[in-house]
Amino acid sequence: MTARHAYAMTSLGELMFVTDGEALTGVYFPAHRYPPAPSAIGERVAEGEHPVLAQAAREVREYLADERAAFDVPVRTAGDEFSERVWALLREIPHGETTTYGTLAERLGARGLAQRVGQAVGHNPVSIVIPCHRVVGADGSLTGFAGGLDRKRALLELEEPAEVAAARLF
Repeated sequence: MTARHAYAMTSLGELMFVTDGEALTGVYFPAHRYPPAPSAIGERVAEGEHPVLAQAAREVREYLADERAAFDVPVRTAGDEFSERVWALLREIPHGETTTYGTLAERLGARGLAQRVGQAVGHNPVSIVIPCHRVVGADGSLTGFAGGLDRKRALLELEEPAEVAAARLF
């Protein structure tokens, strides 16, 4: 497996997509809070030069255009056991819904794990595809997002059910 990366323009800015050759291993925003090490992204290629990178970029653009609610691109993460458990829970959050760090911590066995859950969510290497943007603070506030709160807000608004959007005052 040989790592490669490509940049693709989207409505959220130019995103960097990373593959290990067989699966998508990273989606990173400009000025991403926790970028990958340069040694982990491999050679830069054009978006269309690698099938996984091309598929990932196409699917993310379709998602951002509200033409797709789920992703088919193969994904591989390489976190520690706790992070992998958190990222698996993120994959279960339905499109258009949110949950809290505390709720995820409870699902992992203890509400006291909320801070560790937040750290794992923040280090999700495959933003958007693994929907870390669907996790909010206990009071519903937007907290932490490696791509910035404006992007998190945009992603949540994109997924917002029509009846909720119509009732929103802002």
